[in-house]
Amino acid sequence: MDFFTVPTLSFDLLHCFFVVSHDRRQILHFNVTKYPCSAWVAQQLREAFPFDSAPKYLIFDRAKNFGEEVFNTIESPGIKPKRISFRSPWQNGVAERWVGNCRRIVSMPRLGGLHHRYDLAA
Repeated sequence: MDFFTVPTLSFDLLHCFFVVSHDRRQILHFNVTKYPCSAWVAQQLREAFPFDSAPKYLIFDRAKNFGEEVFNTIESPGIKPKRISFRSPWQNGVAERWVGNCRRIVSMPRLGGLHHRYDLAA
């Protein structure tokens, strides 16, 4: 799980939260907010893993958004939290690759028509 930001036309920032499965590189959950907080992240995790669908491990970085409430939510269904090292995004390469793809897709219309050469639905 991780966050990335997307600028809007009114120069605001939207914080995009996502949970990605590392084995199939499939997005399990995705949501957007203007003001992320620990309580909001905890609720997103409850929605991402309903009932008995929780993974064995959950890899995430050391952002402020992942506070004590998030840890309690992660550990309650038996998930083992794994934090990556400080300033080491390569330790969560699947998530970082997906963030890079999202940023390229968002920025393509700004490149003056080059986005028509790519199939964005794939």
